[in-house]
Amino acid sequence: MFDFSIVTQWFDGLLRQTCGLNNFWTILIECVVVGLVVLTLYALIAMFMIYFERKVCAFFQCRLGPMRVGKWGIFQVVADVLKMLIKEIFGVDRSDKFLYYLAPFLIIIASVGTFSFLPWNKGAAVLDFNVGVFMVTAISSIGVVGIILAGWGSNNKYSVVSAMRGAVMMISYEISLGLCMITAVILCGSMQLSDIITTQTGPWNWLIIKGHIPAIVAFLVFLIAGNAEANRGPFDLDEAESELVAGYHTEYSGMGFGYFYLAEYLNLVVISGLAATIFLGGWAPLNIGIAGFDSVMNYIPGFVWFAAKTLLVIWILMWARWTFPRLRVDHVLKLEWKYLMPLMLITLAVMTTCVAFGWTF
Repeated sequence: MFDFSIVTQWFDGLLRQTCGLNNFWTILIECVVVGLVVLTLYALIAMFMIYFERKVCAFFQCRLGPMRVGKWGIFQVVADVLKMLIKEIFGVDRSDKFLYYLAPFLIIIASVGTFSFLPWNKGAAVLDFNVGVFMVTAISSIGVVGIILAGWGSNNKYSVVSAMRGAVMMISYEISLGLCMITAVILCGSMQLSDIITTQTGPWNWLIIKGHIPAIVAFLVFLIAGNAEANRGPFDLDEAESELVAGYHTEYSGMGFGYFYLAEYLNLVVISGLAATIFLGGWAPLNIGIAGFDSVMNYIPGFVWFAAKTLLVIWILMWARWTFPRLRVDHVLKLEWKYLMPLMLITLAVMTTCVAFGWTF
């Protein structure tokens, strides 16, 4: 398995030794390069996700989806992005200007921050702290503040109701998400995402296999809670068009709306990437203990494994969105407080018992 840290160490040595830069300028240039790479990946993946979901939606509805701009409509998203970039950004009368313009930036900061924690390959994680699971949860919570400010700052009753719905739902389902990740932390013995992946290398060592029933339950609950956390159907109550127009971003146009749009799709990637990282081994290949098979699997690059697993989870979540109808707000909250959270508390206790007595594979 290729270790991407070889590339980063080479680049660091190039700046320090070949170019003769001191510590300050070396770190500054590295931060700028990493930031540009993250933002470029963020934009490209968002464009791919928009196109991918349009095609998935068309597949489930027996349609073709976008077909006009480019072959198979592959440039339709590019045309939409150009339209959004040149679209007029208008203000709203009697709105709180500061909160109105601040909200999209908080949303995008939370999205980019959590996106930076995804370990794409061995040695290719932008942020890899020893409390990585805690940091992901903390940074993702900033998005709730952005939703509340967007609704309140718009001075629109529909936006306010939408923001209240979104905040209540996201805060509620963060509990189950946290319990799912704590269950994985107990099994792996570390909060660092790279360590969690390292413990899953080896034959039949992915968490959903090694942790058997408790890990499988945590994985399924993680998918449900993550879907709600990303405001995706059937949990998209804050964007219920028949009730709340477009939700908390009704009064936004141009790139103000574009930030919300990008963040929604990248939050789906983040949730799917975390699910692949924590429960499906991340960039770790599938090894089954057969030398020939395992050697072939190890030749596949780690970022290919990570991308394939993430795309699989994304497909499952999109399948759920375009299959199930939107739930009522009381049903959504009842699902979390009466079923998912008690289930995860029991699962956490079971996982702790299994680890304490060595009842894991």
